[in-house]
Amino acid sequence: MNAPWPARLVDGPTALRPIRLRDQRAWREVNQRNRDWLRPWEATVPPAPPGHLPPRRPTYRQMVRHLRGEAQAGRMLPFVVEHEGRLAGQLTVAGITWGSMCSGHIGYWIDRAVAGRGVMPTAVALAVDHCFRSVGLHRIEVCIRPENAPSRRVVEKLGFREEGTRPRYLHIDGAWRDHLVYALTTEEVPEGLLARWHRASPGASQK
Repeated sequence: MNAPWPARLVDGPTALRPIRLRDQRAWREVNQRNRDWLRPWEATVPPAPPGHLPPRRPTYRQMVRHLRGEAQAGRMLPFVVEHEGRLAGQLTVAGITWGSMCSGHIGYWIDRAVAGRGVMPTAVALAVDHCFRSVGLHRIEVCIRPENAPSRRVVEKLGFREEGTRPRYLHIDGAWRDHLVYALTTEEVPEGLLARWHRASPGASQK
């Protein structure tokens, strides 16, 4: 069993590990190369109220320091996704809530160059198993815009339940957007999500 955090999770050529300050060059290269592909699905900040200055977009270093602080406080697990040893995306378990809920939600993006190879379903399965088995969460959500077919395919391949729509849930690409809610609880995957993904897609760990 892995420590809750920091953790390195590996299945074949796909790995999750904590984001680092020294990832800046590789992270920027992948992110900028995929700018047009990612923009329709990325969170944006709504306009500031009258009389308020617009918020500044954080630098990479500010982002990493914020993510580290949230991880140390037990509210977040900020991973990068690696494929064959190269940074290929990002996956964050955020909104971790304890008490009677024991829940969190996952967000992710992937380099278009490796999309469709089973990398992101494997990464999500690794993260969910870690959350259920090592962190101690009971429920994981993934909220996705209805128009984002590739992202929906990731969770549908893994057997997440679609629970409904949250109207105008997040500010994405400059406007408040509806999101579909997908979820899993630990009781639904007693054998582990990664094991279920391997059964559904033989050879997934080699892709």
